[in-house]
Amino acid sequence: MKTIKNILATASILSAFLFVGCSDDDNTSVTPPPATVDFSGTYNQQDQMGRPAINTVFVDSPNKDAFNTTTPSAMGASFQSAFQTKLLALNAGYTTNLLGLNAADFTGVLATDVLNVSTTGTTTFFDGTNVLTGRALADDVIDVELILIFGGPNATDNPGLTSDNVSSNDKAFLASFPYLASPW
Repeated sequence: MKTIKNILATASILSAFLFVGCSDDDNTSVTPPPATVDFSGTYNQQDQMGRPAINTVFVDSPNKDAFNTTTPSAMGASFQSAFQTKLLALNAGYTTNLLGLNAADFTGVLATDVLNVSTTGTTTFFDGTNVLTGRALADDVIDVELILIFGGPNATDNPGLTSDNVSSNDKAFLASFPYLASPW
């Protein structure tokens, strides 16, 4: 009798799976209600991330708060030396990178954590010609940063360290505002 009950219970569970459908359509979106924003009060800057991963990799934990609250005009003087030390610890063989920047010049660029934007040319993190002239959503920022840190003057040094092997976003970006892909 127990065997028949177990078989019936298993059959019931399996039938339930046959009738439950899953959709692979993850492009449906729900429009959220309009947000109301309250700008009253006092706010403190908590994080600065002009170039993704630079803060994460080059700023040691005890200095995160100082870095995140330093104005960009003072960042180079305050953090370039520590960034250079970290760069040379990560890549002891660093000479110059694809931009032709030596360690001091490159870490000076990195320590001033702002995202430059070209107002007259191509906006890209790197497209083979233009470098650090902004950032398009589809730009492979991490690969570019890895190439600049580990790739040497021709982007061919340390090939195992110059890519995160993630070639694109997991979903296509939208053609109109807000341009970001819908969330999973």
